[in-house]
Amino acid sequence: MLQPHHCFACGSLNSHGLHLALHAGEGRCWVDTTLDPRFEGWDGIAHGGIIATILDEVMAWAVIEHDLWGVTARMTVEFKKPVPIGQPIRGEGRVMSVRRRIVETEGVLTAEDGTVLARAEATYVGAPAEKKAELKARYGFVLAPDGADGA
Repeated sequence: MLQPHHCFACGSLNSHGLHLALHAGEGRCWVDTTLDPRFEGWDGIAHGGIIATILDEVMAWAVIEHDLWGVTARMTVEFKKPVPIGQPIRGEGRVMSVRRRIVETEGVLTAEDGTVLARAEATYVGAPAEKKAELKARYGFVLAPDGADGA
């Protein structure tokens, strides 16, 4: 459980945000959500920026699940199919490789039936130790011990 904060994607204090209920474990992060019409681009379809935001968030929290904290340095998104408003979707991110403070990730957004709607790859730059400690304290984030349920 995180301390309340204003992040557009996962914060509970941002009245305009997505309020994503993220889950992390086993080297990955995932979220199940249904987008409401305020995140619409074209009629009935989610705005591409919202799709990118969800993918960035699950990849970033996959990085944090590895006890690394950082910022997005580069991200590419491949939009495969329109993301419907008002229907369940799942975003999932995982860490692919770690080289010192450089973390490579991948993310996927799927429909309830498993259809791939979007894919992403991103590079994150990890925070120095003192900044990581500050962020962990600010957000109240604690990794679950090995073997604990990540959901």
